[in-house]
Amino acid sequence: MWESRAICSYLANQHGKEDLYPKDAKIRSKIDFLMYFDMGTLYHRFGEYVYPVMFRGEDTPNPEKLEKLHEALGWLDGYLEGHNWAVGNNITIADHVLVSTVSTFEAAGIDVAKYSNVAAWLERSKTTMPGYAEVNQPGADAFGKMAKAKFGSS
Repeated sequence: MWESRAICSYLANQHGKEDLYPKDAKIRSKIDFLMYFDMGTLYHRFGEYVYPVMFRGEDTPNPEKLEKLHEALGWLDGYLEGHNWAVGNNITIADHVLVSTVSTFEAAGIDVAKYSNVAAWLERSKTTMPGYAEVNQPGADAFGKMAKAKFGSS
């Protein structure tokens, strides 16, 4: 298995981490929705914006692709309204998946500050999510360094 979101679900199911992936069908459907949103919309739009410059030799990014990325961030911002974590007030695997994506955006120079719910959630993730600094941040920083080198920003 190589898809990270499926791996997250498997590990939570296999090792009984019900707090991360509750068995309640309604809650689980919200978690699944956000993981699919992350893969199919949020990170996908980021890739459409940065990958042509980073990996395909294009000189300049397409501003329309950046607008589409910001549209998706706006949707996430609305979804986060009224609660501390992606699905309510407890950390789930949806938070772990989304924080990997959003912290990579930030490290690559995408401004998330104008999305108050996203920015607050990201800061909460950085300071309270178990393992964030050790596991997530180094990868986001490494990708951000590569992106900034290609995009000519610091």
